[in-house]
Amino acid sequence: MLKEKAVASLGQSSLLMPAWVKAALLANDRLKLYLSMVQSAAQHASSPENPPADWGRELAQSGLHDAAWLQDLVKTAYFDDRMLILPQLGQLLGSLASDLSLMARPFADAGRGSHPDLIVRRDLWLQKLHAMEDDEGLGPQALADLTHGDRKHGDSFHILVMDLHKQLNAMASEIATENIEGAHVWQIDEADRPLIKAFMQGLQRTAPLKFSHPGLDTAVTRNGSQLLIQNDIGTNDVHVLVIEVEQRTISLTYSDLHAGRFDFFRQMLEGLGFEWTVYDPVTSDGLNAGKPYQVGKAKFKAEDDERLKDGLEAVASRIVFVIDWNRARKRLQNFVRKSQAQVLLRHAADEEWGHMAWLLAGGERLVFRAMQAVDSEAFRVGDRLDDVLGEASASDFLLELLHMSSVMLRQQQPVALVADEAQILLARVLRQRTFEFDLLAEHAAYCHAIALALCDALETGTAIDEAQNSSLVLRAKTWERQADHLLMDARQRAERQSRWRPVVELLEKSDDVADALEEAFFIHSMTLGEPLRGLPAPVTEVLRRLADTTLTAIQDQVKVIEIARQVSEHGDAADSDMFLQTLWRMLRAERLCDELARQARKSIVLSLHASPAGMLLASDLAATIEKASDALLAAGYALRKMVLTKTGMSA
Repeated sequence: MLKEKAVASLGQSSLLMPAWVKAALLANDRLKLYLSMVQSAAQHASSPENPPADWGRELAQSGLHDAAWLQDLVKTAYFDDRMLILPQLGQLLGSLASDLSLMARPFADAGRGSHPDLIVRRDLWLQKLHAMEDDEGLGPQALADLTHGDRKHGDSFHILVMDLHKQLNAMASEIATENIEGAHVWQIDEADRPLIKAFMQGLQRTAPLKFSHPGLDTAVTRNGSQLLIQNDIGTNDVHVLVIEVEQRTISLTYSDLHAGRFDFFRQMLEGLGFEWTVYDPVTSDGLNAGKPYQVGKAKFKAEDDERLKDGLEAVASRIVFVIDWNRARKRLQNFVRKSQAQVLLRHAADEEWGHMAWLLAGGERLVFRAMQAVDSEAFRVGDRLDDVLGEASASDFLLELLHMSSVMLRQQQPVALVADEAQILLARVLRQRTFEFDLLAEHAAYCHAIALALCDALETGTAIDEAQNSSLVLRAKTWERQADHLLMDARQRAERQSRWRPVVELLEKSDDVADALEEAFFIHSMTLGEPLRGLPAPVTEVLRRLADTTLTAIQDQVKVIEIARQVSEHGDAADSDMFLQTLWRMLRAERLCDELARQARKSIVLSLHASPAGMLLASDLAATIEKASDALLAAGYALRKMVLTKTGMSA
């Protein structure tokens, strides 16, 4: 991982000094080992009859146990005249240059100008090493320049390494770290301690939610007037967070390779009162495989010290929720839309449940196994959870599963028990599912909208301009088409799941209502233009009453669908009574409509006998509204049958 490069790219290299010094000291060990092995290679080349020394233990101690080329360096070396030939010379020179740069970095890259002579010598040796790459091997002078340690004979690579090591030891003593509530801290003021403790208190409150996942290591130091806090979050090299605290202001710099996760973190902090500035995606050499990543800055201004500590605690408590966020989001998308998956993760963060427990308990496999186990009729291969349960019920189930997984794993309950609980939870949701009624209610709402628009048009009853008339007709047609789409959706579901067949039967009858009402609206629009410019008042009045009665019946349909949600084998008597009363009121409306349709015909004959066009359109309008009431009667009986079957009673 390249956390150090990431933090440096965010402009806070002082936070890296302890890590840089540690890396430099490790580089010192490797460089001294390289030089010793070069000397060993020269000895073996001088006396090839002797077995080469085994450097395996030393290589392992320096973390180079996988560098087989170093063992070969000694074994394959030979002299050609006075030139030491090393087949691995290119790798050797590259390693020497790389580790020399690491050793000198604390003096060069962190703005510490106290040893410019060391930097000059480093640059000179980097040039020499580069020049040696063109040679076939190491001549006597080059070998001596690399390995000798006698200052009387001038500078050498070995002497430079020793001088760097001496200064690194002095620097290490200057920045000796302490631990405050788990944070690695150095060179701070006494007044910084309460702020660090507040940050770590928030971090530790939610840190258990990451379980065994790496991350959340925190480093703190002071840079002039600023207190600097860095948290590495997770394992990705660009996923870092740097916080500056100065004069009761928290300034936060956050980088992330996932734009979605960046927005998630940004929204969480906005909820805490942070104001963001988001930059265009950036690219840094050596970070995120050269791909762009997102960077943003946020500020929080506190009124007093207590509010400042509260802000630090709050932001620290949010960090854990971005660990493996993208993996959780992708897995949740197996069951709900992408945007809804993000909503679920935000809710789990707000409640401090997190998502890591769900992932550890099996993630999507936990849900798929529950779907397979609880109801083979409800779920078929390829079914999505939100298609079967509806998005609201599916989301509620997933939220409860996130909560349950978090609680049970923190209690160290076995994963198998979480799986059992998931099956029980899904079975309970299936018993309570009302997604079919969501579809029915939405379809009834479209019917209601068209009927209400027709009643309003009949109430006005006067001619309107062509553009307005066309707009109203188009609106009614749009509602009718949306109702059609709901029917097609139900038919597709019925092809996979037989339990949807009664819903399709009911929606087909309800869709006849929508079709008739939309047709009635269109017919009425024709009466408003030339040559009629409206119907006579007596005709309009009786047609309005017919439409109002149909509208009232549709309102009862909307009510009875909502009541039917609650009617089940465990429903109480009050729900059942209300369902039947409302249903029969809806069904009786058809008889009223029949009577009103006859009155309309009489009025039409009396008022429009001299206008063939008017009589034709008015008669069609009355018949079409009556047709809607007939279809509503059929839909009512279908709903009655579906609900009575659901409750186990005979229809």
